[in-house]
Amino acid sequence: MKNFFLLIAISLFTMNTYAQKVDTLSITLENIKYPYPVKFLPLSVEGQDIRMAYMDVAPTTTANGRSVMLFHGKNFGGYYWSHVIRALASNGFRVIVPDQIGFGRSSKPIINYSFTQLATWSKKLLDTLGVQKTSILGHSMGGMLATRFALMFPERMDKLLLENPIGLEDYKTFVPVSTVEEQYQRELKNTPESIRQYYKSYFTVWKPDYEMLVNAGAGIIFSAEYPRYAKVAALTYNMIYNEPVVDDFPKLKVPTILFIGKEDRTIIGKALLSDDQKVIHGQYKFLGKNTAVKIPGAKIVEFEACGHIPHIEIMTEFLVALTGSL
Repeated sequence: MKNFFLLIAISLFTMNTYAQKVDTLSITLENIKYPYPVKFLPLSVEGQDIRMAYMDVAPTTTANGRSVMLFHGKNFGGYYWSHVIRALASNGFRVIVPDQIGFGRSSKPIINYSFTQLATWSKKLLDTLGVQKTSILGHSMGGMLATRFALMFPERMDKLLLENPIGLEDYKTFVPVSTVEEQYQRELKNTPESIRQYYKSYFTVWKPDYEMLVNAGAGIIFSAEYPRYAKVAALTYNMIYNEPVVDDFPKLKVPTILFIGKEDRTIIGKALLSDDQKVIHGQYKFLGKNTAVKIPGAKIVEFEACGHIPHIEIMTEFLVALTGSL
């Protein structure tokens, strides 16, 4: 009996210790520090007044007259681009970093999300800022969005830069279909530990520095508004699943460079797959090369011993490759 109570005490201590590491966050991340001042673009959609958060960072050296726009992944916001922004600004680029509607510090409306709509809002941000042409670096889901933007507005782009984009295969062909409600219920079951394990899958070796990603992803679970956040997450999952770009790669007319961490195994809806399916799909060491062949004139930069987020896991190597490509 003593051992039983001792185990309970240890478990409670472990839970409390972990809980202290994850602060309760608002679903618009006001209490997450962003690397540069955040501004807001007012928008309206489906009868709702909303706003898009963004950072607009001026060059910190002689301006080269060019800009780069950064599109974040599904489980991130502009906060994780700090080193990329600093490197680009120090090389003379203006850097524009939106939090897409439904993500980061932007509004979380319950709407019909689509890549077409997100791309249109991103173009409106460029119009508002007076930027006629830009290169776009899209990571993960941001890569799918950047691809859609390049297909819709090629005249507004210098280069398309894709960092471990998702959507290099058509998930509808092997991931079981889910309703928004089913995905919503899965989102509601998230815990800090399940989110930590998910983020760990992005890296080849987990480091304490990566805990900041867990804190940003897990802190919102304790918000009273988390059900709204979970519903938006389900809606954007549905967007990714139902709007593949894999068949559109041959139509791209913008100079394209892929940056691929070869150990990445990211699959949207991976938890719904059998172990055999997980082995077959999400193989970026093959998907990257296959995609580069599909895109006219595309180049590929591959990174060994790197997973889903090269700009964090191998920061220096990635930044050298990125700035060299620009």
